[in-house]
Amino acid sequence: MPELPEVETIVRGLKEKIINCKIIDAWTDILQNIKKPKTFSDFLTQIKNKKIENIYRLGKNIIFELSDDYILLIHQKLTGHLLYGKWEKDKNGKFVSKIPGPLKDDPQNNFLHLILFLDNGFQIALSDLRKFAKIILLKKEEFYNLKEIKNLGPDPLDKNFTFEKFKERIFKKKRGKIKKILMDQNIIAGIGNIYSDEILWRAKIHPNKDISQLSEKELKDIYQIMREVLLKAIILGGESISDFRNIFGKKGNFDKMRKVYRREGENCERCNNKIKRIKIGGRSSYYCPYCQKL
Repeated sequence: MPELPEVETIVRGLKEKIINCKIIDAWTDILQNIKKPKTFSDFLTQIKNKKIENIYRLGKNIIFELSDDYILLIHQKLTGHLLYGKWEKDKNGKFVSKIPGPLKDDPQNNFLHLILFLDNGFQIALSDLRKFAKIILLKKEEFYNLKEIKNLGPDPLDKNFTFEKFKERIFKKKRGKIKKILMDQNIIAGIGNIYSDEILWRAKIHPNKDISQLSEKELKDIYQIMREVLLKAIILGGESISDFRNIFGKKGNFDKMRKVYRREGENCERCNNKIKRIKIGGRSSYYCPYCQKL
């Protein structure tokens, strides 16, 4: 699933291209993923001729501020990513990129299920292999009452998110495994499976360690490393070990920094022992049992 760095990469890319563009048409074959409004006809009526006034990220959500006080929320879920380009239908009725390169040649960019047509001649397209992405279009006053927005934790890169506030959020629950706490979007927004593993490896903290057993120094290490890793991942354009691509269909470059995630059986870069995989909350977690002792 795209996490904070990947979503931020998409947002920054789109902001450079589509601010003040107008949405003149739309197409989708995943009507079931549009949570509001319920019919495509209503969706099209409400979104058509709306100007894109701003784009920003809330956790893993991409937020489009549209004219007439409308908000379009897209959560890319497991395998989704937004693309910017030009597509046309082939003789089989499938949308094919008119721009040569990764938009056309990389299979991960060819699972198109939502297209927004812009007045500059380009389109925004959602490629999503698993078809789990969530789309919500609603008025601004309704947006702030959405459960997924109202209950969202603070952003770990917010300049006001101090160590004291981080500690307060971590101990919002009295107990819990640090890996699960870092991934809880109601505690801190934006961190998922990839970056929680990478943060904890660098901090030398076992993913199963209970928060009640963390020292002040360990908490400070997690806080500082969390911000460093996320910022570095944004600079590198995110992690593309799986489906993620940027708006031009290109892979991110964080993979050169990946120390443990999906490296089961490989040698730990720090101690040369084998990386292991365990299940935490039904999700695979990767760690070094020698560097990250429980």
